[in-house]
Parts: sequence; structure tokens; C-alpha cells
Amino acid sequence: QVQLVESGGGLVQPGGSLRLSCAASGFFFSNYAMSWYRQSPGKGRELVATITAGGGATSYADSVKGRFTITRDNAKNTLYLQMNSLKPEDTAIYYCQRLTGNYWGQGTQVIVSS
Repeated sequence: QVQLVESGGGLVQPGGSLRLSCAASGFFFSNYAMSWYRQSPGKGRELVATITAGGGATSYADSVKGRFTITRDNAKNTLYLQMNSLKPEDTAIYYCQRLTGNYWGQGTQVIVSS
């Protein structure tokens, strides 16, 4: 069965960095586009970034453009989100998603606070 397991969240000060990982299993990872979403308290789920199956194209929400980078390692079946210059408004639970079939991980909490 499809499994997506996020990790790498935590507490970081404003201006700091984190790298999130999403380990995928149960399907041919390299065949599917993947995305990162986030959800803040009291808000809906927001699309953060998307990457194509081969990793050749990416897209970002305006709110994270220039600060976040989505990548993937198809040999390791892993999706990444490098987050730099973090702001308090980046505080959220971050989820990875396989677009086809709408599969989600359990999420990893990111808190940006001094």
C-alpha cells in the first residue's frame, strides 16, 4: 500500500533553516509528481510546492518562492523540502502528497519562533 512518512520538522528561530523529508513506499515513486502542503491553525491546507516525476520542473507558492526548494531523490524514494529564511508565518504542519490518487502523509510540525 502507498505510504508517505514525513520527518524533519521541529522548532526553529526566525531566519533559520530546516529540511523536511518524505519517505515514500508502496509505489513506483519515480513515476509520480509530488507536492508539499501545509496547514496552519485555523486555516485551510495550502499548496507549498510541486515537483514533476523526473524532478525537472518545480513550482512554488508566492509566499515561499525564493526561500523554499523542493527536490527529490528517486533512487532513495524520498521527497525533500529545504526551507530557508523561515518566518513565524511558516509555522504549520507540513504534509507530502502524491497527486495521483490523493495520498497524504501524517504530517510533520514546523514551529518558527524566537
